[in-house]
Amino acid sequence: MKEEINGHICPVEKAGLLDNSLRRLLQNPKKILRPFIREGMTVVDLGCGPGYFTLEIAKMLNGSGEVIAADLQEGMLEIIRNKIRNTVSGKVVRLHKCGEESTGITTKADFILAFYMIHEVPDKVRLFKELKSIMKVDGRLLIIEPKFHVDRKAFEEMAETLADTGFKIAGRPRVFLSRALVLAHKN
Repeated sequence: MKEEINGHICPVEKAGLLDNSLRRLLQNPKKILRPFIREGMTVVDLGCGPGYFTLEIAKMLNGSGEVIAADLQEGMLEIIRNKIRNTVSGKVVRLHKCGEESTGITTKADFILAFYMIHEVPDKVRLFKELKSIMKVDGRLLIIEPKFHVDRKAFEEMAETLADTGFKIAGRPRVFLSRALVLAHKN
């Protein structure tokens, strides 16, 4: 699934834009994820890029569970591979290359993070159905989209599409410069 900056897939050469100290001040991964991640979980970081959230999730899992770092670009996964080589985090991180039309993930997840990537997916309905199929019945999906790419109307239309594909809104967390939804399975 695609990760784009300025209308195109963010090239691996610009991965530093996605993982830097200024971003950590404005969008702290631990603060954003704290309400959702617990030891022993299976977590999918969809569109993981260079691992900005992946590495924090791995720390939060504290050696138990699994984080599936999924990205369309092998180069982004290679960056993570280099970061986790010979580390404790490397024991809980599984790298997964997505296909152009499908994530290809089959593992059931307790939590799925889709940060700043849904707006770039051409077939959102197909993606939402796929995510619903891998999310455990009591699992959660956190979608966070940038306000500078996704206006309120488009975001609410996306929320309606999610409802039509079997999700219900379980929360709307506040994230700097972003619009966010926490989703659960409809009963």
